[in-house]
Amino acid sequence: MDQIIVTGSGPVSGQIPIAGAKNACLALMPATLLSEEPLTLTNAPRLSDIRTMTQLLESLGAEISALSDGQVIAMSCHGEINTRADYDIVRKMRASNLVLGPLLAREGHAVVSLPGGCAIGARPMDIHTDGLEKMGATIELREGYLHAKASGGRLKGAVIDFPFASVGATENIMMAATLAKGTTVINNAAREPEIVDLADCLRKMGAQIDGDGTSTITIEGVDRLGGATHQVVTDRIELGTYMLAPAICGGEVECLGGKLSLVESFVAKLNEAGIDVEETASGLKVARKTGPIKAVNVTTEPFPGFPTDLQAQMMALLCTAEGTSVLEEKIFENRFMHAPELERMGADIEVHGGTATVKGVKRLKGAPVMATDLRASVSLILAGMAAEGETVVNRVYHLDRGYEHVVRKLSGIGAKVERVKAS
Repeated sequence: MDQIIVTGSGPVSGQIPIAGAKNACLALMPATLLSEEPLTLTNAPRLSDIRTMTQLLESLGAEISALSDGQVIAMSCHGEINTRADYDIVRKMRASNLVLGPLLAREGHAVVSLPGGCAIGARPMDIHTDGLEKMGATIELREGYLHAKASGGRLKGAVIDFPFASVGATENIMMAATLAKGTTVINNAAREPEIVDLADCLRKMGAQIDGDGTSTITIEGVDRLGGATHQVVTDRIELGTYMLAPAICGGEVECLGGKLSLVESFVAKLNEAGIDVEETASGLKVARKTGPIKAVNVTTEPFPGFPTDLQAQMMALLCTAEGTSVLEEKIFENRFMHAPELERMGADIEVHGGTATVKGVKRLKGAPVMATDLRASVSLILAGMAAEGETVVNRVYHLDRGYEHVVRKLSGIGAKVERVKAS
């Protein structure tokens, strides 16, 4: 098992190219199940989660080729479809549940294992299945598998009111509704950029979708969808993560491909903490002002609020802020597992339920730490970059699910980061 060794090295500078969005790509790939014609994705991230989704789709009958060193994914689903998504693959990743809607829409039936993923809290499938049942599906849970069947072989349009704005459920229902008979309206829909990106791709394939990016999305079902070529949107979580490198260490870094519209609420908190962010022709330039980081309070919320996927990284920054910061986690109930690891590095953190109080210390100190999930792993690397001495991050396989070439990118701006085999 690999480790990442980080040595505190002072200010960083240079440019970091930001990859296509993992969460967008994982929703776009199952859309190939909706058509017999080819779907090609460009600007795809090169991650283990993408390989897992590739394996899953191939097991369902899709033909997939990775081109241009993996940055182009060419897919075709023109042959016979296998409608059973097995546990052995689905257990590896939460996003595997996104094949349920497309399979039901195209084939009228599906058997899909309940999914896995990071252990950051309960993310039940009820909101997905309730929506599909309103569209005429009957769904039973038997031995860990969802057995779904569309009445009369085709889903029907419906008005679906989500109890909360779920990104995955919005994506699943959107895809299912593209081939349903009639009109589907999703109320309290998620508004994330990944939702808009999926809608853009589906429209290129011939879907009729309006309202994406708002809380009400309307889909008029069509009889068939065609092929398309689509560029995956920039990964706003990778963008925010690398924007924190100069914030934590000092210096100035330009994140190539970054857009302010993707991270406005995050940038507002950086500004409040004393970090300059400037939009350039090529991306976003981030620089730390003179003086210490100021404490800020953060509450995670659905987009356009502060992203839960940047909470761990933001906590790493606030560990050395001047004053006391309060972070409130409102999306996942088990997402402060990185706090004890940061405490091993000298951070002063108290966690009570969904709230973490962080009292800034003068400087963190390197220590052996353990990554507990995807975003926690990179938060520990960022903390190590600003710490005194050497930090050894264990269980970094989480990292490969969401960050491509993280060592190369951070080394390119002057950070002392190395990946080694554990002894």
